[in-house]
Amino acid sequence: MNVFFDQMERKVQLKPSPQRIVSLVPSITEFLFALGLEDRVVGITKFCIFPDEWFRTKTKIGGTKSPDIQKIKTLQPDLIIGNKEENREGDIAEMSKFSPVWMSDVNSVSDMYEMLQALGEVLGCSTNVKPWLTKWEAFFQENKTRGQGRSALYVIWKDPIMVVGKNTYIDSYMTEIGYNNCVNEDRYPMLKDLEGIEPEEILLSSEPFPFKEDDFVKFNSLFPKANIQLVSGEEFSWYGVRNLVDEKQ
Repeated sequence: MNVFFDQMERKVQLKPSPQRIVSLVPSITEFLFALGLEDRVVGITKFCIFPDEWFRTKTKIGGTKSPDIQKIKTLQPDLIIGNKEENREGDIAEMSKFSPVWMSDVNSVSDMYEMLQALGEVLGCSTNVKPWLTKWEAFFQENKTRGQGRSALYVIWKDPIMVVGKNTYIDSYMTEIGYNNCVNEDRYPMLKDLEGIEPEEILLSSEPFPFKEDDFVKFNSLFPKANIQLVSGEEFSWYGVRNLVDEKQ
């Protein structure tokens, strides 16, 4: 047995190169595909929409916060991959009774790099990870001035209005592409609890709430001087390979 520590500093004992993997994290599912693990992934969530061919053919085990634990057990996984934010602690505890569970905890771009490298070691395919790290570095170099240093408010929910704060992957990603997050509070505060922010840009995310151009009116009234745009929630929040692959995948 090999011994690893996941991103929550949990000790995880695994057989070398696990062959029956269940992914509870959509962005990680896509990363597993990028690593060429077609025959080793036996279960994914209903939100694992990329790649499309896996979404159509792989066994669905429920949602990220509503997994069918008995169905997962019948798949006889020798590795389950979860995430601290996306999956519930109680569900992870139940699954840990019959399978090793490796937990990711990604709150920054550096955390993402660490996760990709760590999973490469866990899965026995570190060599396959290196090209993706290089591609990410090139991506951020190419996009580092996109935000032009402008103050931005990233909005994820409509009623109540929730925004992205510090200690999140999205905040770190914003910084990497040249935006300055005007929210200094941690995690995902409600807009009504913030004071004195004056964003130059309002970034309305396509997920988890699917903002549309119809929502511009509300935010124009709140921040009349700000430029408002719709942005891809997948681009800003899917750590893995989403920004590096063909959108038609």
